Amino acid sequence: MTTPAEIFLLGVLSTLAIVAGAFFLKFWRKTRDGLFLAFAASFLIRGLNDIIRASMARPNEASPFSYLVGLGASLLIVIAIVRKNLNRG
Repeated sequence: MTTPAEIFLLGVLSTLAIVAGAFFLKFWRKTRDGLFLAFAASFLIRGLNDIIRASMARPNEASPFSYLVGLGASLLIVIAIVRKNLNRG
């Protein structure tokens, strides 16, 4: 059973991730740099994942679905960094 404190903390984490995503999206709109877009997408995906987990009866960060979503969000950032560095050279 999920305690109200756990749901509250998941709500805080999802809110902060979505705010960070909006922050990076603002900078992407100004610069059109793909790295900012990757960070924005990653944080928005993580925030939505936390919202979905908070709505589950038993939220579990170690579930395969949650792990794969986090891995995919992290890979977005890694791919954007690699692309940016390859374009410089």
